[in-house]
Amino acid sequence: MHADSWWKRSRRRLRYWLARSERQRLLWEEMEFHIESMVQDLVAQGSPEPEARAAARRKFGNMTQNSEEARSVWIAHWMSDLMQDLRYWFRGMRRDAGFTAFTILIAGLGIGASSTVFSVVNALLLRPLPFRDPGRLVWITNGDDWTSTQAEHYADLRELNRSFSDLAGFAGYGVGDRQLTGSGEPERLTSVPVTGNFFAVLGVQPAIGRLFTTEECQGRYSAPPAMLLSYSFWRSRFASDPNVVGRKLTLNNRPVTVVGVLPASFDFGSVFAPGTPIDIFVPWPLTDKTKPMGNTMKIIGRLKPGAAVQGAQAELTMLGKQLESQHPERNPIVPRLVPLEQHVSGPVSPALFVLACAVGVVMLIVCANLSNLQLARLGTRQKEMAMRAALGAGRSRLLRQMLTESVALSCCGAVLGLVLAAAGTRELAHLHAFNLPLLESVRIDGSALLFTLLAAVASGVLFGLLPALRVTVLSLREGMQDGGRGSSGGKRQAWVRDGLVVSELALACILLVGAGLLTRSFLRVLEVNLGFQPERAAALRIDPSFRISSFAQQNSFIDDALHRARSVPGILAAGITDAVPLRDDRSWAVSAVGQVYGKSHPPPEPFIRVVSDGYFEAAGIPLRSGRTFTESDRASSERVVVVNETLARTLWPSQNPVGQMITTDGGRRVVGVVADVRHAALETASGSEMYLPMRQTADYAAMQLVVQTALPPDSLAAGIRTALRPIDPNLPVREFVTFRDLFDKAVSPRRFLVLLLAGFAAFALILASLGIYAVISYSVSQRVQEIGIRMALGASARDLQSRILLRTLGLAAGGLALGMTASRVLSTALGSLLFGVTSGDPITFILMGTLLIAVAAVAGYIPAWRASRIDPMAALRSN
Repeated sequence: MHADSWWKRSRRRLRYWLARSERQRLLWEEMEFHIESMVQDLVAQGSPEPEARAAARRKFGNMTQNSEEARSVWIAHWMSDLMQDLRYWFRGMRRDAGFTAFTILIAGLGIGASSTVFSVVNALLLRPLPFRDPGRLVWITNGDDWTSTQAEHYADLRELNRSFSDLAGFAGYGVGDRQLTGSGEPERLTSVPVTGNFFAVLGVQPAIGRLFTTEECQGRYSAPPAMLLSYSFWRSRFASDPNVVGRKLTLNNRPVTVVGVLPASFDFGSVFAPGTPIDIFVPWPLTDKTKPMGNTMKIIGRLKPGAAVQGAQAELTMLGKQLESQHPERNPIVPRLVPLEQHVSGPVSPALFVLACAVGVVMLIVCANLSNLQLARLGTRQKEMAMRAALGAGRSRLLRQMLTESVALSCCGAVLGLVLAAAGTRELAHLHAFNLPLLESVRIDGSALLFTLLAAVASGVLFGLLPALRVTVLSLREGMQDGGRGSSGGKRQAWVRDGLVVSELALACILLVGAGLLTRSFLRVLEVNLGFQPERAAALRIDPSFRISSFAQQNSFIDDALHRARSVPGILAAGITDAVPLRDDRSWAVSAVGQVYGKSHPPPEPFIRVVSDGYFEAAGIPLRSGRTFTESDRASSERVVVVNETLARTLWPSQNPVGQMITTDGGRRVVGVVADVRHAALETASGSEMYLPMRQTADYAAMQLVVQTALPPDSLAAGIRTALRPIDPNLPVREFVTFRDLFDKAVSPRRFLVLLLAGFAAFALILASLGIYAVISYSVSQRVQEIGIRMALGASARDLQSRILLRTLGLAAGGLALGMTASRVLSTALGSLLFGVTSGDPITFILMGTLLIAVAAVAGYIPAWRASRIDPMAALRSN
């Protein structure tokens, strides 16, 4: 009841305030009417009109005071006073437009950076995933956070578990192996095979049409009967035509029915495959043929109400051991469960935490800088404030006036900041160069607007508080002084302003050290031995639109494609693979002939690559021993395999691996050992890898032509397409990616962090240098007469410059000492983000410290040089 009456009273006062001019006019008319009535009564009683009018006004009282008392009933005092303060501030800011513009610019840059980073953190960490009840969704892997699971294990876990409402999966390795023909230009589509219940588990309903039926999930893996379109593909390819549902399209040279279109809010790529736009979804049939495939399934589960991840983990661990015991012929399974939100956002949360802290430090520097400017400007407003105090303004009124001015400036900066943040988030959301989850959903929403408003008010209070407190302790005598060197007010402000500059430098030092450590770590990542040569290598998808039904047809296609590619001028080598580096992964269990494996000594599970002859040369993967594949490694010849160094050491630690046999895939002989290739991540070891000859197996998801060029790869794209077109008129050879692009995409999350943090550090350094410049310049302006006297007594320009520079370096040394101490403590929080560099890296600390001192010296030298150019006679005559 009380809250309701307060709300009604507030709304009534707001309406009165909006109509204040009209109400003020009516009030004055009412008071004039009462006075005129009193005058008429007195005249009727015999008083002369002038005396009657004077007596009536004395009896009625002060009209201005009565007006204020009546208006306080309509409008709260604080609202009226606030509007007066704002009007007064606006008039003052127009007189000092340069100060106003600079303050708004600095505040806008700081608040804009804060709002942008908040929007990123909100999208990637705070905002729930775009699924129904996402807190109950769990990511289930095999051993680590990314390894897939065998489909047979998935089927058994789904049937036997009691913790989940249901389990669903998608083929992580099968992404991108469909081709659309017969409906306009041929186009390679990025597709994802999913289990029939995948969208039901996520809680996603189609925008139009329906989901897959049970019958549609019983077809062949290579020939799905139905497909679902992503919303973006539906708009781009079919212009949002709702009649596309039910239409038959030609996919991989087979008719497939479009059964539905997924909603715009469902962005599979942004959540599960950052940087990979997904076009269509097809059913993954769980049949006797597809279940025994290798570890190819990514599993998602929806917990039952009341179930916890810990309990589900314990249950699936027990079931995994049970399945391994019952089915020793399958790949090992060690279920690992994490909440889906943690799986998506967990890898980037440390970086986002660092960015949030960095932008907080930037805002503190902004507030310190603006507070310093306000203190400097206060020197020119002492008489004004003393006069207001003499006219009756109390200390609380002056404090409120100063804080109102600073908050108003900050809010104006927030408007600029919102414009910058809107532009920045729009660019980030469409910046596919950064391989980050949910980046496409970054935007300025209601929570970002609220954050911006709170940041504006908080920063305004923070940078206005010191000047406001300074105003309240000014005595009338101090305020009426000129503020020159003899003013004690200037002396009292000096230590405050020096302290603010030292704090700016210390905070800037923290950002510089953090940015320096991450930059050096980024450079170390760039120096990693990849195991392949990215400079002159490129890949092109060449999946044929026709069905390859025999090894003879497959080998004919490979021969023709390689021959035509190698004939293009500038091509040094060419080969075909099903998985380029730093992309897809799948694994098989591999056993060496003659070795016994068990629970304590399980067989390794290397990643599998299916490649043709010429691939290792085209990718620049060095051969360590033996040989690579040749054209003679066909289905009719001995079954062979090439392993990497890690797998060779694992299977045959004290033997020559060349000539050894493995039992996997019907038994194969090792013919060569190649260098380790960092396929998964640049910061982690390569792991075990095994290469199968493409001419001996049909178990591959895609064909990618890899070429090594003597010219820039991009310049040969058109020539390669032209050379390959005669093989298959419908060959959708559109995706051309250089290995350098793959490498850049792999380092993009780290580059994203480094660029933002380096930008913040540079901005902080500029603000700190401006702070030093302002303090030293103000100090020089306050000591003009002293400087004139020193010069008249024989002091040289060099002596004056040295004295001023010594003070500058003293401030810088104080900030450096505090900043380095804090950096050494805080840098340990960067441990998980560093690679090849320790948190106490001395080179980084020395370089950043030197940079800070150098910038501070330059900022202090400018006012020192100007001081040395002062005319002594003019200085002595100045007041």
